[in-house]
Amino acid sequence: LFIVNFITYFQLSLIANGMINPIPLLILYICQIVLSVILLFVYFKFNNHFFSIHNMVLIYGTDNAIGIKLKLDSRKDKYNVQKLISINVGYEKICEEILKYESVILNDIPSQIRNDILKFCYKNNKRVYLVPKVSDILVRGGKNVNLFDTPLLSVRYYGLSFGQAVLKRCMDLLLSAIATIILSPIMLIVALAIKLEDGGPVFYKQKRLTINDKEFEILKFRSMIPDAEKFTGSVMATEKDPRITKVGRFVRATRLDEIPQVINILKGDMSIVGPRPERRVFVDEYCKEIPEFAFRTKVKGGLTGYAQVYGKYNTNPYDKLRLDLMYIENYSILLDINLILLTIKIIFSKESTEGIDVAEKNNQLRDELLNEIKQNEEAKI
Repeated sequence: LFIVNFITYFQLSLIANGMINPIPLLILYICQIVLSVILLFVYFKFNNHFFSIHNMVLIYGTDNAIGIKLKLDSRKDKYNVQKLISINVGYEKICEEILKYESVILNDIPSQIRNDILKFCYKNNKRVYLVPKVSDILVRGGKNVNLFDTPLLSVRYYGLSFGQAVLKRCMDLLLSAIATIILSPIMLIVALAIKLEDGGPVFYKQKRLTINDKEFEILKFRSMIPDAEKFTGSVMATEKDPRITKVGRFVRATRLDEIPQVINILKGDMSIVGPRPERRVFVDEYCKEIPEFAFRTKVKGGLTGYAQVYGKYNTNPYDKLRLDLMYIENYSILLDINLILLTIKIIFSKESTEGIDVAEKNNQLRDELLNEIKQNEEAKI
C-alpha cells in the first residue's frame, strides 16, 4: 500500500504540474490500512470456520514413509496427524481406524491395498492425501482418449512442441539478457570480494548433465576454497562445511553464486526453468537405487525449477525426481512464469537452503519416532 500510494502521489503531482498536498493521500493511506486489518480478520475467521484443521491418520507401508509426519508436524495450522498405522495390521483394521478420522494420508503403500483403501475412503467421504509414486505422476500427465464408449489414457512424453520450444527459448534469451545488464554491478562486486579474500579464481566450473544426458560446464561464483574436492572427492556441502569461504557463505545464503549461470542460459546449455542439472557421478549413484531418476534429463536443465521452489537443498533424490516430473508432465509457459515469480520468494526462505546435516537430523527424528511406534506395539502385545 505504501509503495502504490507513494507512486500515485508523484503521478498526481506530474498531472497537476506541481507537488500537491500529501495530507488527503495520507488520510486515504490510513483508511486503507484500517480496512486491510478488518478484512484480514474477517478472512482468517472465514478460513478457520470453513477450512478447519482435520484430524488425520497416516497409513504407511515402509519405515521411511514415517518421515512425512515430521513435515506435517511443522504445519500444525493445516495438518494434525493423530495416529500412524502400518499396512501390516491388515485391511479390516485399517478401515476401522479410518472411520474415526476426517482425513487419511497414504504413503508408500503397495498398489493393490492402496486402491482398496482409496475406494473405501471415497465411499465414506474421507479426504485422502496421497503421496504419489512416479507412475502416478506419469499417468497424471496423460491425455484423455475415447475409444467409442471406452475411455483411455494416452501416456507418452512428446517433449515441447515447436511453438513451446521457440517461445521458451525467446523468454530465456530476453530475461537472461535483462538480468545480465541489471545484475552486472552486483556481479562485479561479488567477483571483487572473492578475489580479495584469497586471491583464487572468481568463477567455478563444473560438469553437469542437461537434456538427453548432454554434458556442459555450469558456471558459478566460487564459494569454496580453491580445489575444494581435491582430497574429499565429489561430496555435497553441509551447513557448516569448513571448505566454504566467508564470502562463499554469504553468496550461497543469498543465492548470488548462481548468477553467472545467465551465461549458460544465453549459450543455450540451460533454461531459466527446468530440473536442476546434476553431476554425472551423482546421477549414476542415484540411478542405482532409483532408475527413474534419469527421466529428469528429458528436458533442458534450469536455473530454477519445481524442485527448487517446493523443495530444499537437502530434499532427497526421490522427492526431487517426483517434483521435477510434476513440472515435465504439466509444462506450460504460464507454469514457467509462475515458478520464476515464486523463486524470488524462496530466495529469502531459510528452509530452502537447509544443509545435509539438517536432513540427517530429520532422519534421526524419524528413527526415534519409528522406535517409539514399535515399543508401543510391543507393549500392546
